[in-house]
Amino acid sequence: MTEKIKRYIIFLIGLFINSFGVSFITKADLGTSPISSIPYVLSLNFPFTLGEFTIFFSLLLIFLQLIILGKNFKLEHFLQIPVSIIFGYFIDLTTFMLGTMNPELYPVKLVSLLVGCVILGFGVYMEVLADVVMLPGESFVRAIVLTWKTNFGNTKVAFDASMTIIAGILSLFFFHRLQGVREGTIIAALLVGFIARLFGRLLSFLPALLYPEAAEKNRGEALQGPENHWTIAIGRQYGCGGHEIGKKLAEKLEYKFYDGEIIEMIAGTTGYSRKFIKDREEKMTNSLLYDLVNQMYAYSPDTPAPKDEIFQAESQAIQKLAETENCIIIGRCSDYVLKDHPHCLRVFLGSSFEIRVERLMESKNLPKKEAEQEIRLEDRRRRDNYRYYTRQPWGFSPNYHLTLDTSLGTDYCVDLILQTLSHLQK
Repeated sequence: MTEKIKRYIIFLIGLFINSFGVSFITKADLGTSPISSIPYVLSLNFPFTLGEFTIFFSLLLIFLQLIILGKNFKLEHFLQIPVSIIFGYFIDLTTFMLGTMNPELYPVKLVSLLVGCVILGFGVYMEVLADVVMLPGESFVRAIVLTWKTNFGNTKVAFDASMTIIAGILSLFFFHRLQGVREGTIIAALLVGFIARLFGRLLSFLPALLYPEAAEKNRGEALQGPENHWTIAIGRQYGCGGHEIGKKLAEKLEYKFYDGEIIEMIAGTTGYSRKFIKDREEKMTNSLLYDLVNQMYAYSPDTPAPKDEIFQAESQAIQKLAETENCIIIGRCSDYVLKDHPHCLRVFLGSSFEIRVERLMESKNLPKKEAEQEIRLEDRRRRDNYRYYTRQPWGFSPNYHLTLDTSLGTDYCVDLILQTLSHLQK
């Protein structure tokens, strides 16, 4: 089975799951998802089904894309037409399948709504995983982003809000009260993308299993370059002196040294300022909150959230450096990014909390309490960032060739790393 056929099969399965989620949420009777809110309100007042109105509304969005994009409307965009028709009939089919589902108690309705959000979130994840065609709602948002250079996340929020407001106005016009647009619409708007992002993280291994040819091709491209180039990737606890050790290694080996320099490298490719990147790289305050805030980016496989884009750009820069020169790279999950690289020495540096506090008090002239708070905060941010993007525990010794306590002395640590590198090179 070719990869393209496999992707379309996965997309159709995801489309059916998506429709099942829409029907499940609608049956909960607390409102429906924002994109389905206008078709649902219209279906309550006219002799057409939710699925049929979904088709009509999707065709309208495709027509609007044609106007917005003009010459940039590609032939592949017409695939949205059969997809919209299939999706509409899938919704009617799944609504029929759930015909006996009519929860009356509010707690049961709420549980049904949440179950529907999980189903719909998984359907969205599968569609993004297939990466063959976008549904008209998301494609319409993308058309606005491409034409007027807006931010995808903000545009998606504005689009969902507009759909909900228009559905609310239609409901008041037809029924003189809100019907079909309730608290469930807001809950679905917040949770579906969030759940899709969670599935993306938890099932991050799936693309390599489903598309081994593409994964092998990407791996081969990442490992291109002269075989005599070596990289030392150094992870480090905050305040342990990892930067200083990396610098000394670079001087002794005459390797290029990269820490903050990577920020300079990717500032141009991402379009973000150096300060914007510095404030966000290697820092994760709360992964669940991060996914919730950036849930709208789950709908577009080619438009990552800003922090995700920074991580991807840094990873590409790290792989490029490893291909082209001998270098030492500090942090930025470089050990994970280069885990399959045949000529990479992975090192993790740390030290006791007390020694790091003393070092920070001295180097930054901080009182003890402030130094302790800063170390705890930075360690937590680095740990959470590493776990979020790698799904691995930060500083876990099996992930490294060498883990060292820097309190043994900078020169001693440098010598041990040099010996290990020499051993690997043999």
